[in-house]
Amino acid sequence: MKLKRLIAYLVSLCLIILITIIGLDYWISYKTAPYIYHDENKLPYRSIGVVLGTSKYVRGGGINGFYRNRIDGAIDLYWQGKVDYLLLSGDNALLSYNEPITMQKDLIKAGIPREAIVLDYAGFRTFDSIVRANKVFDAKNFTIITQEFHCERAIFIALAQGIQAQCFAVPAPQSMKLVRIREMFARVSAFIDLYILNQEPKYLGPVIPIITDER
Repeated sequence: MKLKRLIAYLVSLCLIILITIIGLDYWISYKTAPYIYHDENKLPYRSIGVVLGTSKYVRGGGINGFYRNRIDGAIDLYWQGKVDYLLLSGDNALLSYNEPITMQKDLIKAGIPREAIVLDYAGFRTFDSIVRANKVFDAKNFTIITQEFHCERAIFIALAQGIQAQCFAVPAPQSMKLVRIREMFARVSAFIDLYILNQEPKYLGPVIPIITDER
């Protein structure tokens, strides 16, 4: 009898956790929807665009679709005059793996002027990238460039930190099931960081403003 009760409690606990995770996921999507744009023609101008880093290549070989679409989106927004500067924020934990430098090389190949590109080597997580854009690079109101599901978490972080931001959602690859499941847990982690642990980025450092001529 005790074993049956224990199993019942465990099942109930698992259901509660599952419902909480799914509920948080939907709530974040709903809360952030007004700040996300899919049509670049409707995207309001912001002087700074923050490109969130990811690996350029997939494990099996070939270009990562998430990476390619973020770079293409950044290029389009720059040439359409939707942003003046591109802040490339990503992981630089290993000498052989440098997301900001990789992005910079591809943007320069596309004709983006080097002086329009700023590198953030300490964007280890989405949380770090968003908070550092504001606190380190003094971006008051900026456009995030990434896929829609990632936009939602990034904007959620910005809103919780009192940061003004919007997001341009670039296309995502078709194989999204595992990524979307992982995203649900990433959102739980972001919620805990923001509202329970009151986390700060791994590195902050001195303010390095990105000087722009606001329109």
